[in-house]
Amino acid sequence: MAEVIAGVASSHVPPIGAAMDHGKTEEPYWAPLFAGYERAREWMAANTPDVCVLVYNDHANAFGMEMIPTFAIGVADEFEPADEGFGPRPVPTVQGHPELAWHLAESLILDEFDMTIVNEMTVDHGFTVPLSILFGKVEQWPCPVIPIVVNVTQFPPPTGARCYALGQAIRRAIDAFDQDLRVAVLGTGGMSHQLGGARAGLINEEFDRDFMDRIGPDPESLLDLTHTDYIRQAGTEGVELVMWFIMRGALDEKVREVHRHYHVAASNTATGLILYENV
Repeated sequence: MAEVIAGVASSHVPPIGAAMDHGKTEEPYWAPLFAGYERAREWMAANTPDVCVLVYNDHANAFGMEMIPTFAIGVADEFEPADEGFGPRPVPTVQGHPELAWHLAESLILDEFDMTIVNEMTVDHGFTVPLSILFGKVEQWPCPVIPIVVNVTQFPPPTGARCYALGQAIRRAIDAFDQDLRVAVLGTGGMSHQLGGARAGLINEEFDRDFMDRIGPDPESLLDLTHTDYIRQAGTEGVELVMWFIMRGALDEKVREVHRHYHVAASNTATGLILYENV
C-alpha cells in the first residue's frame, strides 16, 4: 500500500528560481537564503520519495480569467515548464504519475471534492521553484510529481479549513492506493507579501513565525483565519498560505519537524520552508 512519508511547506518566489538559473546563489544577497535549504535537500536526497504531490497556484499560465478552477489535478504523463513571458525556466520536464493521479481524482471526487481534471497543462514557477529548492539543479527530477492547483488569485479562494479537509482526503486516497509507493506532499506559496497597492512590500515576520510555530503541532488553531485576516496581517498574497494546510492535512496528527528555515527578504517577500516527517 502507498504511504505518506513526509510533508514540505515552501514559498515559491520566482526570483529564487532565477537566482539558481543564472548562477547567483552564492552572491551576498542570495547566499543566506540558499544556505537554509541545504538540510532539506540532504533529507530529500537520503529519503527520495517515489512520488510527490505538489500543491501550488497557477499564475495565469495554465489557467486565465476565462476559467478559474478552485481545485484542479493534473493527470498527464508529463508537464512542460511554462513560458511566463521570458522563456521557460531551464529545468527538466516534470514526469507525472497518471495511475496515482487518476486514483486521486476518482477518490477525491467521490469524497465530495469537485476536482477539475486536467489532461494537458504547463507548470509555472509556483510548481518548479519548490522542486528546485528541494532538489537543486538537476538534469532530471528524481521522482514523478502530481500537480494539484488551488485558486488563490481570484476571490473567493477556498478557506484554510477546506484546504485542510482536502489534505485529509488526499491522505485517505493515498492510503487506499494498492501500490507500494512512498509519497511526499508539498504545500507551496506564501509567506507574508504584497505585490501591489499602498502596502506593496509588506512583510509581517511576527505573523509568519507564529504560523510556522503552530501549523505542525496545532494546525486546527489556525483554521479560523479568514481571507480578511490573511490580507490584513500577511498582505494580499499572504492568502497563499492556505495551501500549506493541504500538505498538513495529508500528514499524521503528530509530526516531527526535521528542518525549518525563514528568511527576509527574497525580492520583497518573506520566505519559509518546513519539512515534516510522519512520526
